[in-house]
Amino acid sequence: MTEKKYKVGYTDGVYDLFHVGHLNMINEAKKRCEYLIVGVHGDDVVEEYKHRRPIINEEDRKKIVESIKGVDRAVINRFRDKIKLWELYHFDVVFIGDDWKGTERWIRFEEVLKEINVDVVYVPYTKGISTTEIKEKILGR
Repeated sequence: MTEKKYKVGYTDGVYDLFHVGHLNMINEAKKRCEYLIVGVHGDDVVEEYKHRRPIINEEDRKKIVESIKGVDRAVINRFRDKIKLWELYHFDVVFIGDDWKGTERWIRFEEVLKEINVDVVYVPYTKGISTTEIKEKILGR
């Protein structure tokens, strides 16, 4: 078995209406690190930046995430600042969907994380599935 490139990996998300895209992201991240921490954005955090609360509450979303085989630790995040998260969890890589690559937000994160020797790895986004699309189907839009 080949040694994994990273010791501690980190990824996070809302994980509301958990779907195969979420699972693909977590599984892909786990393939590349020995220990994977998955942050679940807290209800208040989601409300702050999405201006709505998740359908599934934070404790239930955390229970779903921590039951996944590749997740070594699931945590509820009370903020989104990656440096503060690094201070808590000391990861050496952050995994994010490649749909974020090249965005102003993630270009800035890459620069800041590079200063503390944390890599950013973009994982292929699962096309054709998203929580927004699921909600629209439920609502018949």
